[in-house]
Amino acid sequence: MVSSLDKRFWEIDFLRGFAVLMMILFHLLYDLNHFGNYDLNLRSGFWMYFGRLTAMIFIFLAGVSLTLSFSRSIAKNRSQSEIILRNIKRGLKIFSWGVIITIITYILLPEGVIYFGILHFIGFSIILSYPFLRLGYANIFAGFVCALAAIHINAINVDNLWLLWLGMAPQGLYSFDYFPLLPWFGIVLFGIFAGNMLYHDYSRIADVPDLTGNGAVRMFCMIGQHSLLIYLIHQPILIILLYVTGIADPSILQ
Repeated sequence: MVSSLDKRFWEIDFLRGFAVLMMILFHLLYDLNHFGNYDLNLRSGFWMYFGRLTAMIFIFLAGVSLTLSFSRSIAKNRSQSEIILRNIKRGLKIFSWGVIITIITYILLPEGVIYFGILHFIGFSIILSYPFLRLGYANIFAGFVCALAAIHINAINVDNLWLLWLGMAPQGLYSFDYFPLLPWFGIVLFGIFAGNMLYHDYSRIADVPDLTGNGAVRMFCMIGQHSLLIYLIHQPILIILLYVTGIADPSILQ
C-alpha cells in the first residue's frame, strides 16, 4: 500500500506533462529555424509568448513541488539540516546536468552556448529556496520584488560572464537558453506560495476528482513524471530526426 506521504498529485504530473509537450513543439520549431533554415518568427508574437508560457509552467511547478517535498520531509520528522542537505544534493544534481549541457553546446554549438539555462536555474533555485518554504503571502511580495529588480538588473551590461546567473550579461550575448535568477526566481516564489496554499501539510485543500482512469490523462502524467529525462534526450532525438528525414541542412555542421 502506498503511504499518504508517498502519493503523487496527478494534476501536477499532468500539468508538467502538458508543459513537456509544449516544450517539444517549441524546440522543434526552433530546430527547424536553426538546422533547417526555415524562417519562423519565434522572437516575437504568439510563438515567443508560447515559449515563455511553457517555461513559466515548468518553473512555477518546480516551486509547487518544493513545497510538497518540504511538507513531506516535515511529516517524516526530518531535521532542518537534513532538509537543507537534501535540497542542496537535489539542486546540485540538476545544476550538474546544466553544466553538461554547457559543455556539449560549447563544443557543438559555440554560436549560442547555454551558460545558464533552465536546468542551471532550477538547480540553483532549489538550493536557494529553503528560507522561503515556510512563507505564505510574503512570497508574493518577494516574487514581485524579483520582477521589479530585473527591470534594472537586466539592463546592466558587463564585460564578463560572472554575473550572468543574476541577470547581467555582456552586450550582444546570444545563448540558446538563458534563465537568470532575476526575474525567474519570482516565478518559483509564486509556485511556493501556491503550493503552500493549495497543498498545505501535503494534502489538497479541495477535492479533485481522480481522472487517471482516462488513458490520455495517464499518458500526460507519465510524461510529467519523467520530465527531466525527456528534457535531456528530446533535443538530440529531434535533431537526428531532422537530419535523417533530410529536413536539416547538413552544411550547418560543416
